[in-house]
Amino acid sequence: MLSIRSLISAACVLPFVCVSANNGQPSYGGSNCDVSKATISGLPASLAQNSSSPLSPSFIAVALGTQNYTCSAAGNYTNIGAVAELFDISCFYGQKLFDESQDIAIQAWKYAPSGMTPAEFVKQAHVSQWVFGQHFYVPNPNGGNTTNPEWNFVSGNRFNGNPDAYVIAARLASAAAPTGSQDIDWVHLKNVKGSAAQEVYRTDTRLGQPPASCTPGSAPIQVRYSSKYYFLGSTLQ
Repeated sequence: MLSIRSLISAACVLPFVCVSANNGQPSYGGSNCDVSKATISGLPASLAQNSSSPLSPSFIAVALGTQNYTCSAAGNYTNIGAVAELFDISCFYGQKLFDESQDIAIQAWKYAPSGMTPAEFVKQAHVSQWVFGQHFYVPNPNGGNTTNPEWNFVSGNRFNGNPDAYVIAARLASAAAPTGSQDIDWVHLKNVKGSAAQEVYRTDTRLGQPPASCTPGSAPIQVRYSSKYYFLGSTLQ
């Protein structure tokens, strides 16, 4: 199997995993590029109908992480959350690299050693300092026994230390990925709490789907995925 180091070198066209062959140092350090005129291409019809908001994109990130599932009593997997590392690709909007970022990310990520977490992957790639933020699930801030997705930039390279640099969101609509059933849904979400975005879109998904069935009582599983996330209407400065 290829080593992580070999994978990083092979994927050097992708900014967040590019490591110089000469000194092992990352060659990319985040972005502060204006993407307010960017459009979200290829939206399935059901999501396009929900995209009439006048909000503009503030940041665009590529994620590598896991979709997490538990086995139900009926023998089907149920999603219980996700964990991912986020990297700002705003400065590459309009370029081939932007279009292909999720594909290159999943090619590197899916061959990482079994059991490796997204955080461990970026640490071994020596690009932790270029992380834009993290994605995970938290208890619903409005109460109840549900959880909501959060995208948190507080410890990232752009908004480090800003306590308002996060968004917790709730799903407005979803649609099957146009690339096939092996890829998780595209999703449109609205803000519940936080200043990082008023709306979030998950697009260009790659992998992340669980097996069709499971044995009740079996352990939870993590399925690797990549995607783009568009963050609209941020009030962060």
